[in-house]
Amino acid sequence: MTDVPKHVAIILDGNGRWAKQKGMPRTYGHKAGADNVEPICRAAYDMGIKYMTFYAFSTENWSRPAEEVSTLMTLLGDFLKKAKKTARDNNMRVRVIGDLSRLEDKLTKSIAELMEESKDYTGLTLTIALNYGSRDEIVRAVNHMIEDAKSGILNEKVTEDIFSDYLDTKDLPDPDLLIRTSGEQRLSNYLLWQMAYTEFYFTKVPWPSFDENELKAAVEAYKNRDRRYGGIR
Repeated sequence: MTDVPKHVAIILDGNGRWAKQKGMPRTYGHKAGADNVEPICRAAYDMGIKYMTFYAFSTENWSRPAEEVSTLMTLLGDFLKKAKKTARDNNMRVRVIGDLSRLEDKLTKSIAELMEESKDYTGLTLTIALNYGSRDEIVRAVNHMIEDAKSGILNEKVTEDIFSDYLDTKDLPDPDLLIRTSGEQRLSNYLLWQMAYTEFYFTKVPWPSFDENELKAAVEAYKNRDRRYGGIR
């Protein structure tokens, strides 16, 4: 039997469909989804999970209706304000990964402040993937390596470890478990390099309804997996 996963990555899917089933607008579902982050983080920490990485907004999500994108950005701003107190009260480190250059200045400022204030907290590490796409991350990493090679900073043969150090997740362990809510069974351009040996768990439960018991079910399923990393036991 496998131990509790050290790092769990989650694709927060189904907010809009959850709201539609209740006869409410999609924005109602996104609000409920944002409110679900803190209780799941608390449950994860109580279970012994050290790292949680949430896919909150992808590079492709900009193609959604302008009103929905605007609501998501507003919810993000509200979440960042609350997250300072949540991080402080729970000794929780918060990180944000992705290409933040497209965000409004007030959001990038809030992100920088939150990351700085929580950087020394030693409890759960919560990472939020925002304006994130794995292909974009890899391209950015390659371009950064090219720049460093030209300047002489990078003057050795590139290895997997060196490449990983150029990724947004350079100070995180690779995910042990990926959870995707709401029934879809694809990665959607999420942590493609990092999830080479991650165990996948798909549930039809939409993210706003994904509670502590659902998280426990996912972890129990993970603990019964036989992780061989390409080898034989």
